[in-house]
Amino acid sequence: MHVRPVSPAVSRGARLLLAALLFVCAAAAAPARLPAQAGDAQLQRDIEALTRESKARAAIVKRVSSSVVNISVEKNVKASERGGDAPDPMDDEFFRRFFQPRIPPPRDFRQRGLGSGTIVDKQGYVLTNNHVVADADKILVKLPDGRQFEAKLVGRDPATDVAVVKIDGGDLPVAKLGNSDEMEVGESVMAIGNPFGLEQTITAGIISAKGRSQVGVTDYEDFIQTDASINPGNSGGPLVNLKGEVVGINTAIFSRSGGNMGIGFSIPINEAREMMTSLIATGKVTRGFLGVVIQDITPEIGGTLGVKAGEGVLVANVGPNTPAARAGIKQGDVIVSFRGQPVKSVNALRYSVARVKPGEAVPADVLTDGKRHTVSIKIEEQPTDMRTAMGEGGPESQNNQGGPAVPVDQVLGMTLQMLTPELAERMGYQGLKGILVSDVDPAGPAAAAGIQQGALILEVNRRPARSIADLKEQVQKTPSKKYLLLLVRLGQFDRYLAVQKP
Repeated sequence: MHVRPVSPAVSRGARLLLAALLFVCAAAAAPARLPAQAGDAQLQRDIEALTRESKARAAIVKRVSSSVVNISVEKNVKASERGGDAPDPMDDEFFRRFFQPRIPPPRDFRQRGLGSGTIVDKQGYVLTNNHVVADADKILVKLPDGRQFEAKLVGRDPATDVAVVKIDGGDLPVAKLGNSDEMEVGESVMAIGNPFGLEQTITAGIISAKGRSQVGVTDYEDFIQTDASINPGNSGGPLVNLKGEVVGINTAIFSRSGGNMGIGFSIPINEAREMMTSLIATGKVTRGFLGVVIQDITPEIGGTLGVKAGEGVLVANVGPNTPAARAGIKQGDVIVSFRGQPVKSVNALRYSVARVKPGEAVPADVLTDGKRHTVSIKIEEQPTDMRTAMGEGGPESQNNQGGPAVPVDQVLGMTLQMLTPELAERMGYQGLKGILVSDVDPAGPAAAAGIQQGALILEVNRRPARSIADLKEQVQKTPSKKYLLLLVRLGQFDRYLAVQKP
């Protein structure tokens, strides 16, 4: 058998090819170990970074928590106050006759509550919520080191839910107050307090939003929203940033169950500090008073006025003998700037007015029938009884001769009748002229705009509502899908509403 010899050239090429294949295989095997080693090192660095972050957070908590106190209050509740207006099941002739001698009479009892607070001054001032200490007969403050003091109420402000109490003690730990204006949405924060009586509980989260208003908790709302868990007992405790500074006072939660749902609200510390300073100095908070009822301008209302939403607020009422009335501001005006700053919302203007020192004259730019002009308003101190100070407001009183009630069905989904003297007296609309809404179709455009049964229509498209025919004429002039601007009164004050024509 003849074997063909392999030429030397082929033999060398084969050897080179084999060597190359062996090198590739070795190279493929060697890197398999290198990434594993590099990955282990990176994982170790990540773990060390997380550990440092965790230790730093613990150090922050340790620094701040020593100044966070447990507040317990006691209130003596009279037997007559028990149950409020609820009927007493024993208040029955049968029970009184046969069982009353055996049933002991109701007794007074001590009502107790828990909350939190923060020591903010070496003199012993503690910042907390008004609703924690309101109407308390006795306030006890317990420090994390076990010391306990009976506190004195310095002052409270229900309008912002801020209160200050004072304890007398030495070597008190004091929290550092930060700047809530510098905090941004997304920043990490921690809540410290005593939820459900569990002392020194720490929860963490982020700032979910700023400038939250219309929550329905206080008169003046500019809350920080956070998802850091806040529960009953956290009220009055601090919201803390990663510098260990107090940036908010935890005050409320949004909940359908009574427990935390990831939506909590804190009073910005800049606002709380301002209230605290006033409470310590005078025992109360003094605010400026303008004397108007205002409402935000929606796109629908703005379209009827030729004003964009967010470019001013609409004046729905002007109280008689108020700073606004003396400055010439009228119902239906739009306040577009105050003290040189644009007015973008009702909440913003209310805060701006409240911060003006009573007696100070400030400029405001106002639109009257679309024409812009500047007025000077001398701000007064906000009265205790706002409703009395505002008076009836609204249109000037006029004698209404009226006539028999004439219902007209389905005008923008409303059943209407002219206001008669008898109806005016019954409904509390004496001295007014207008069209009474006697019924509202729940599926109609009027209901969608917020008009309710019993409302009185005073104006239609800035014209007096003298008759139902006037209203129907304005409806006919308005193109389909466009809005009519109605001035309505329900109760004591007026409000502008935009109703879309079908």
